Amino acid sequence: MLKREISEKLKLWRTQKNKKALCIIGARQIGKTTIIREFAKQEYENFIEINFILDKGAEKIFEDKLDADTIIENLTAFKMQKMEPGKTLVFLDEIQECPNARCAIKFLVEDGRFDYIESGSLLGVRYKEVPSYAVGFEEIVSMYPMNFREFLRANGVQDTTFTTLQFCYENHNEVPTVMHETLLKLFATYIVVGGMPDVVQTYVDTHDIGKVVRLQRNILELYRQDISKYSEGAEKVRIKAIFDSIASQLDDKNRRFILNRIDENGRMNRYENSFMWLSDAGVALPSYNVTEPQAPLQLNEKRNLFKLFMGDTGLLCASCMENIQFELLQGNMDVNMGSILENVFAQSIKSGGFSLNYFESKKYGELDFVIQNGLKIDLLEIKSGNDYQKHSALNRVSAVENWKFGRKIVFCKGNVEQKEEIEYFPWYMVMFYQREKEPEHYIYEVDLSDL
Repeated sequence: MLKREISEKLKLWRTQKNKKALCIIGARQIGKTTIIREFAKQEYENFIEINFILDKGAEKIFEDKLDADTIIENLTAFKMQKMEPGKTLVFLDEIQECPNARCAIKFLVEDGRFDYIESGSLLGVRYKEVPSYAVGFEEIVSMYPMNFREFLRANGVQDTTFTTLQFCYENHNEVPTVMHETLLKLFATYIVVGGMPDVVQTYVDTHDIGKVVRLQRNILELYRQDISKYSEGAEKVRIKAIFDSIASQLDDKNRRFILNRIDENGRMNRYENSFMWLSDAGVALPSYNVTEPQAPLQLNEKRNLFKLFMGDTGLLCASCMENIQFELLQGNMDVNMGSILENVFAQSIKSGGFSLNYFESKKYGELDFVIQNGLKIDLLEIKSGNDYQKHSALNRVSAVENWKFGRKIVFCKGNVEQKEEIEYFPWYMVMFYQREKEPEHYIYEVDLSDL
């Protein structure tokens, strides 16, 4: 069983009083169902699982009156399993197939006898089919492919290594040479293998990259089948065209997605829903350009200028026409490395809870990632070559008098170093880049004494 960090969130949710239903969203094949089953086995005496794709007729549970007593009566009749208040978890899997179940969560949570987890791979895509959301009765948690830290644990890296690395990251100390070189190799392996749990397990069990790539291509085909099944009409053609061009578009010098390359007469207003379909399905990660790298970034986004990354870097490697895996594992980072490195960082940053943005202008050049971290703006540059201390765009942007920034970080193949306000970290240390902690309490009171 692969250890996942989301397990701690599930355990924390379990301890809450008057808890909401937990709704776990994310792309297919990232391990949602597996982790929920394991959690139920450890934390509950009774577990009822409904899969609205595999359990034929399960949608009828929610066709009658949507009151808690009726639904629970239908559940017990359908599954013929014991349900004890306070000791039972009900798992509604692939809930996007039963919009009425999404509506019914309100009544089940208010009833309070049992705990509920919902999950689905295309909840964002099929949200329009839900007649009425149970606003205030769901806690949404996004789940992603395995991150690099989880990948390292799966491959046997011990806690003492993480402790050493964390110390080096926080204190800007060099990582011991042997450890540094080994972790660079493991990071290259992660780029090729990616974070889809079945793929990671296959690698851990066999170390056979051929089997890894075949499994990755099966997942890519499953995504294409989802596009055919869940999209409609002309949108189906557009979504497939976008999905199949992600790798080639990222390979371009500026990595920006150019619509005319898939449709010479294409207009963004016709394709916008198609891009959002892939984003909502967790298959692709858009990163939007901003007019200036200042908070709030969301208000500065140029929605027509963006890069489109693959949700999993291993799948990106598998979707490339040339066989680049061997070169990457041999340490040849010149082969498409710029685009692939940006993708793995987009994946890591997004799974860390950040939004993705970049900054590009003729006057200043391009910054790979501009990240809003609390009230501050962090500037991140991703360097694939040996000249990682040359970063003209970062220097120009940093010199703008009216712009204020948080951290300025260059991720590179070199060891940990700090020169003035620029922090240099090895690629693998992206696993320690996290959101600033928000205050637990923010008390504000207006003085009424003068009224």
